Amino acid sequence: MGHVGRFTAVDAVSYQRNQRVICRTLRGLEVGEILAPASDDTLSETDGSLIRRVATEDELLLTRLERNRQDAYEACVRNLADRQIDAMLIDVEHLFDGQSLYFYFLGNVPPEVEPITGELADAYDSHAQFRRFTDTLTAGCGPDCGTDEATGCGSSCGSCAIAQACHSHDEDVSKA
Repeated sequence: MGHVGRFTAVDAVSYQRNQRVICRTLRGLEVGEILAPASDDTLSETDGSLIRRVATEDELLLTRLERNRQDAYEACVRNLADRQIDAMLIDVEHLFDGQSLYFYFLGNVPPEVEPITGELADAYDSHAQFRRFTDTLTAGCGPDCGTDEATGCGSSCGSCAIAQACHSHDEDVSKA
């Protein structure tokens, strides 16, 4: 929804203006765009970590998230109309990690809306199996993921390649 924040790159890369990146915020993994390089004096307080640039493999997931976001928007509008609930939905946001589906309304939202958005969030999460992707993104496919000793698929699958990138950056953050 257009939040502007300051993020610290975990890989010490200097990202260029207009590059799309994956960020870890308080809400989870999100896609962002570099507006300007941060100066050292502006990084005393940050809004999260800049994990990496958006990769080619991410584009498939982003396309899927966009389709589900549009479907969730249309389903919510239909449910509101069917139940004759006077609420104005203005947008739906699906985070990159697939764990969160945010519904944005204009004005006061009646309490009857919460069950609708909860049902839709559950429906789109289970339909797209994003929880499994998020687990892989966080932990990899199994013990020693990404190594020759891996009991899962090692580094041969796209999900684990994404998980390895994020997991290795998580280790860098914890060492800092």
